[in-house]
Amino acid sequence: MHWGTALEDGGAAGLVRPYFRTHGRTRPTRDLPVETLVSTTARGRAMTRGSTQEESEICVLCRTSQSVAEVAARRRLPLGVARVLLSDLADRGLVAVHTTKRGNGNRPSMDLMKRILHGLSRL
Repeated sequence: MHWGTALEDGGAAGLVRPYFRTHGRTRPTRDLPVETLVSTTARGRAMTRGSTQEESEICVLCRTSQSVAEVAARRRLPLGVARVLLSDLADRGLVAVHTTKRGNGNRPSMDLMKRILHGLSRL
């Protein structure tokens, strides 16, 4: 395979891009299960500089609460990348991480899982 061709048609570019989006990091600083809800804080809504376009777009998306899974799907990001980016935004006070209600066996509530499934199916 010729690397120039792979980059031109997006083959290898898709593999490289997530790595750059997280500055090479693969682990978030917070535990963010897929059902965790995040929302933009007042500081995130007032953000004018100091963030990447990706971070700004996530803050706009999270003006209404979104699950980690929804952010990943709507932004077309691998789940791990979404977790790292959301964790970074939370560390900077731009998004709030909301604890989720737990059902039986310390699992997410059925209502929350239905909401996430419905949100993902609309994509």
